[in-house]
Amino acid sequence: MKIAIINGPNLNLLGKREPEIYGSQTFEDYLSTLKTKFPQVELTYFQSNIEGELIGKIQEFGFSYDGIILNAGAYTHTSIGIGDAIKSITTPVVEVHISNTFSRESFRHQSYISGNAKGVILGFGMKSYELAILSFL
Repeated sequence: MKIAIINGPNLNLLGKREPEIYGSQTFEDYLSTLKTKFPQVELTYFQSNIEGELIGKIQEFGFSYDGIILNAGAYTHTSIGIGDAIKSITTPVVEVHISNTFSRESFRHQSYISGNAKGVILGFGMKSYELAILSFL
């Protein structure tokens, strides 16, 4: 099984950025944990702060992978293009968020991804990614 994890803007700062919300672990460290926990899954990881690069990766993985786990960060709430990219592919997408976006600012309550995703997992910290992998198994 091949699953791609795609992280959007500012998620390269995990471990440094607002640790009271996002924790103190880097995503790269957590990815090692996921690879150990799920050796039967080929995990591919991509992060970008650039919307077009995220869309390009969604399209690249969107016809050949078994699943995509997408944390589009702030683009979740602003990018019709990312929502349309998900609608255009055949690979199922699970939207994830480390924080509970509904307990935060009201602009974070809108998602252009959710309506096109297989499911949404939010508010479980980094474990949100593990729950998303489990949803594909």
